[in-house]
Amino acid sequence: MKRSPISIASAALLATAAVGARAAPAPDPRPILAEVGKIVSSNGIDEARAVEIGGIRQWITVRGRDRRNPILLVIHGGPAAPDLPTRYLFEAPWTDYFTVVEWDQRGSGKTYELNDPATVAPTLSRERVVKDAEELVAYLRATYAKPKVFVIAHSWGTAVGLELASRRPDWLYAYIGVGQIIDMREGEAASYAWTLDQARKAGDAKGLAELQSIAPYPEPDGSLPLAKIGVERKWVVRFGGLTHGRTSYDYWENAEKISPDYSDADFKAIDAGSAFSLPKLLPDLAKTDFTGLTRMRCPVIIFAGRYDETTPAASVKRWWDRLSAPDKRFVWFENSAHMVWAEEPGRVLVHLVADAIPYAAKNAPASRSLNP
Repeated sequence: MKRSPISIASAALLATAAVGARAAPAPDPRPILAEVGKIVSSNGIDEARAVEIGGIRQWITVRGRDRRNPILLVIHGGPAAPDLPTRYLFEAPWTDYFTVVEWDQRGSGKTYELNDPATVAPTLSRERVVKDAEELVAYLRATYAKPKVFVIAHSWGTAVGLELASRRPDWLYAYIGVGQIIDMREGEAASYAWTLDQARKAGDAKGLAELQSIAPYPEPDGSLPLAKIGVERKWVVRFGGLTHGRTSYDYWENAEKISPDYSDADFKAIDAGSAFSLPKLLPDLAKTDFTGLTRMRCPVIIFAGRYDETTPAASVKRWWDRLSAPDKRFVWFENSAHMVWAEEPGRVLVHLVADAIPYAAKNAPASRSLNP
């Protein structure tokens, strides 16, 4: 069948349009995400700035849709793995109920960029980061006229946050630990045993060989050499002990690359800050042991991923069972490993609202364990 000139012209026009569409550069998602996530409510707050803490400039953001809401300070993990570049994935609903403070810790992310590493290096220790957290809470209480705040800490951040809560319980409505560390040496031994077992079950000869090459792990004195923990973590991730059902961390790092809060230079500073901070903070992290801390003077909430083999929760639950506190809750997340607020963001929100908010209202319910 002979095609008409009009049909031929229409087809050519559509083809040209399609080629043009393919050739058009994709828009930068960061300003789009920034605009979508902007707080515009009349009584809201959306601030980002460097503040003087512990003698250096440290970066914080303060975001919430109602200034009357309680402050929720996020203490990120790592060491030196800030949550700010991925907060856009899970944090927006939190801002309906809290004024959320993200903080890039000493030696991390934007704070790493703001300071001379030569000045910061001699100060890097868990004790100094805990003191930074104390200073930051004092600053938030004074600046925003809040008698108390909530603290939610993740992974390495729990070694800072739980210590903060033990020292300043009168400043906190409650402490919330996610991927909590109680006894780092016991947790690492359990993680290593699980990972070896997974390699054997999977018939992964390479994984088994690499894991066996770092034995004993941890070291007999409890230390965690950087090279050894790197190997162990590589295979924990591969077998789903970091994020349940995933064999790579790439999905999270890729999300950081389009963060509305981080530029390309900021993104590069994540790795630079980690390389700078981890060797200095790892010895302190390896010594973390809260087993002797059996009494807290503020409420304690633990969020634990059922499949977490990065900071295994079994020893944490034993500690929690012995813990005396004004009120306490232990919440299992049945579809999560270590990245709980990435894996079950809806349930995290529900439990923050149902379990934490009442403490600010001075209406704390009785102690209980959920999903035992």
